[in-house]
Amino acid sequence: MNNTAVLSNTRFTFRSYRTYLAALAFIAGNVIVPQLCHLIPRGGLIFLPIYFFTLVASFRCGWKAGLLTAVLSPLVNCAFFGMPPVAALPAILIKSVSLVFLAELLSRKMGFSLLSVALAVVGYQLIGSIFEFFLDFNLAHALQDIRIGWPGILIQIVLGYLAVKLLFRWKQS
Repeated sequence: MNNTAVLSNTRFTFRSYRTYLAALAFIAGNVIVPQLCHLIPRGGLIFLPIYFFTLVASFRCGWKAGLLTAVLSPLVNCAFFGMPPVAALPAILIKSVSLVFLAELLSRKMGFSLLSVALAVVGYQLIGSIFEFFLDFNLAHALQDIRIGWPGILIQIVLGYLAVKLLFRWKQS
């Protein structure tokens, strides 16, 4: 088991400036990348970019930096760019926060691995889809991120894993 993810997160507390600097960098990524994806028709729905840096922040820096990224990224995007729309914020926030805590739980139980990343991504999508279903009792709407966003889900798993792994190596060198 690789406990690197768990051990290196101990410096990221709410009292540490590192947590806020890391969250700021990840929030910037969660603002810039979605804007680039929105240049492609339905790019946001296909690539699900708002979750990528939340995933990386959560696995690399722990739940505190992840939570700041998860909550502030959609709010900043909505306030400055109108995307995601206000009506979509509850579901996005539920998914983002679920991702943070699943990443924390899985990294503690399993260590950081491709499997723990995949389980976190699949888990937050399932939790979010259930939440979305109970918002309007529309199954097609609830499964939209999975049905349309499967490329983004795969990107999150593969590139998210590689990004976190790269950040761990960069820190060690």
